[in-house]
Amino acid sequence: MTDRPSPIRTAVVLGGSHTGMLAARALADCADRVVVVERDALPTGPEPRKGLPQARHAHMLWSGGVRAVEQLLPGITEALQAAGGRRHPVTTGVVALSAQGWFRRWPESHHVILAGRDLLDATIRAQVLADARIDLVDCTEALGLTGTDTAVTGVRLRTRDGAEHTLAAGLVVDATGRGSRATRWLADLGLPAPEHREIDPGVVYASRLYRAPEATWDSFPVINVQPDPHDDGPGRSGFLLPIEQGRWIVTLSGTRGGEPSAANEAFLPFARERLRHPLLGELLESAEPLSDVSVTRSTVNRRHFFERMPVWPENFTVLGDALAVFNPVYGHGLAVAAQSAVLLREVIRRHGRGTPGLARRVQRAVARPVRAAWDLALGQDVFYPGATASGPTVRDRLLSAYVGRLLYTATGNGRVARRVTDVTSLERGAEVLLTPSVLLAAAVGPLRPPLAGPPLTAEERKAAGVL
Repeated sequence: MTDRPSPIRTAVVLGGSHTGMLAARALADCADRVVVVERDALPTGPEPRKGLPQARHAHMLWSGGVRAVEQLLPGITEALQAAGGRRHPVTTGVVALSAQGWFRRWPESHHVILAGRDLLDATIRAQVLADARIDLVDCTEALGLTGTDTAVTGVRLRTRDGAEHTLAAGLVVDATGRGSRATRWLADLGLPAPEHREIDPGVVYASRLYRAPEATWDSFPVINVQPDPHDDGPGRSGFLLPIEQGRWIVTLSGTRGGEPSAANEAFLPFARERLRHPLLGELLESAEPLSDVSVTRSTVNRRHFFERMPVWPENFTVLGDALAVFNPVYGHGLAVAAQSAVLLREVIRRHGRGTPGLARRVQRAVARPVRAAWDLALGQDVFYPGATASGPTVRDRLLSAYVGRLLYTATGNGRVARRVTDVTSLERGAEVLLTPSVLLAAAVGPLRPPLAGPPLTAEERKAAGVL
């Protein structure tokens, strides 16, 4: 006899980070009670925690993700700004060197939220947990699922003192991040392993906090020096994001053979001498280091194609980094998680709580924003040596060639630049890059000559101490 799903009286979200909190807020409108289970002890404010080492690196929330979070938590942009976060215009407030040249700073078409990850998480967490329908159980680890290969009925938990118990649930959401054990849990229920793919460009990230020159505190652009994945050598890049409290968070990265060092004394020379342009290093010479260098090596692109599995159990879904992780340089993980949480709520509302096949519908729906971010990362990272066993496919090469042409055109065509940022902001799908007008513009190329150097204003240079 086939197990039948039951209405969602209790929904359990495994993981209390960005994805988990937004999933909990989405489910609060669909379930009678939501329980968030988190292995760490969650801080009450914007403080670091053991289970989120990537928080030491640069993060930004693209406008496609901002709009999704606003659907779940109206007013969150204002709350983040009140806490010190910044709403930053794109591309007006961005100085970026791409493989095709410097981008112009076109009038605002999109935006990002800039804030330290601890501040972003704490602000969202406070609003989510203010909902009386949502309970937090931290210092508790998920051990596995209960149920059968046709329906999940709950989750086995272990508290910090070693006590184990089972929590029954009408829906279990795995938002445990990169360390997710979803594939093993499904195997324990007798389900087959999902198809998966990994693209590992071998990127190492090194980040450091700086006190910015005081004259830059009110306004300063994002600085982004990108690699050229088609060069023969390793790809090196750098990001400078102005965040709360007059600080810059700077992240440097390099692929195999070009990795940045964890040594404090090597950070500035890497920024000044190893990137494709010395602008970042020049800026840091006038800034005061506030932290040691933090290094992360777990940056592989990994995607589990759960939506393609021939069978899928009722009452279980996987979101966020547990489903797919992307090279952090593109800044898409936070936005994809937010969009997935919105889709989780939409699917449940559309089809009704307890409808047969509901969890499978959710899994297929959340594959859409994942696919968009995956294709963007794949189009670049697959070209680095050693990223895949077989190298880029013919499709990869054709896609990359067209995207490269678009980016080249965007350096001197504001309309095409807007279409590109429509996609990179995750506000629109890649199909907007295939319209007849965009195809024609790409064939024509840029309408303005290339910029000879970074488009910083004289005032910005003076404020930053770069003359």
